Amino acid sequence: MSGAKGGDKIDKIIARLQQRINEGQFYEAQQQTRVVAARYTKAANWTAAVDILYNVAQSLLKAGQGGSGGDLCVLLIDTYKQAELKPDPTTKSKLLTCLRLFDSEEPTRKKYIGEIISWSSRFGDYPAGDPELHHVAGSLYAEEHEAYDAERHLILGTKDSAEVLARMEYEWFKEDDAHTAALYAGRAVLPYLITANVRAANTSYRIFTSVLSSDRQAQLGVQDVSSNSADLRVFPSIPLLNFLGLLLLAIQRGSPDLYRQLAAKYAGHLKEVEMWNEALEIIAEIYFGIAKPRQSNPLMDMMSGFFGGGGGASGGGNSRKPAVKAPSSTSTSMPAAEGLD
Repeated sequence: MSGAKGGDKIDKIIARLQQRINEGQFYEAQQQTRVVAARYTKAANWTAAVDILYNVAQSLLKAGQGGSGGDLCVLLIDTYKQAELKPDPTTKSKLLTCLRLFDSEEPTRKKYIGEIISWSSRFGDYPAGDPELHHVAGSLYAEEHEAYDAERHLILGTKDSAEVLARMEYEWFKEDDAHTAALYAGRAVLPYLITANVRAANTSYRIFTSVLSSDRQAQLGVQDVSSNSADLRVFPSIPLLNFLGLLLLAIQRGSPDLYRQLAAKYAGHLKEVEMWNEALEIIAEIYFGIAKPRQSNPLMDMMSGFFGGGGGASGGGNSRKPAVKAPSSTSTSMPAAEGLD
């Protein structure tokens, strides 16, 4: 059979299956697709199997059949794995097209996301999963206010992920007391530093503080301080936010003594954020060579704990952030300025 004739046959099969969907025979279309795809998979005709699964899965998802479409999407990933296909613009484009068609409430979507990350980790160049796939998944979660899921993916995303994460953290912060701003900024800055993504850490801090300054310039009394080596926006009433900014500057120099001085200056404030302790110990070792004996696997323990809690000091709570609402006057009053930190 020539390639052209083979392609025509596949097109006819897809057309018949889509006709079933148009007639409302969703279950029949799903089951027939599985049978036909299995036949081509058995013959190692991966192109045909992928084309059939991809096209029918799209049609089902567009028809609002998330379960059936999601089932075929998972089967599509399984076919990728059997064929040992690698992440490239073509293979990823198919997966992302399907991902964007899922309804946010469809239970199989999270499984599908897990499968595409697993596939890209196994067959791609990134052990933690392809950054583009992480970015798209994280951005979708951010749009839906699923903050914890968004964080997990955006931290491992692309150069564009830092801005998405910073803006999501800021919107989440607006639901909390105004003096907790540093806690939300830290949810982006510290994990980026732990994953050795200094550029993203700086980007997320710059965007978060810029939006904060723009929103509450008069209320916060923000001060811009410049020197020959750096520019810094200072928040007199939020010392921990200043600590994060100075930490990023200290990392540029890599001086252990400078870090120790910074930690000593803010020691009193850092006692208020014990959830940062593990992260700062790891950062001190990575960037300043300050080793600390540890047990088990502190990186994984810290990441798990860091992402598991809420942005505020109390932590916990539902992982779904409520719809963003304007801050009330009672919840946004700032503490008195403690001097220039």
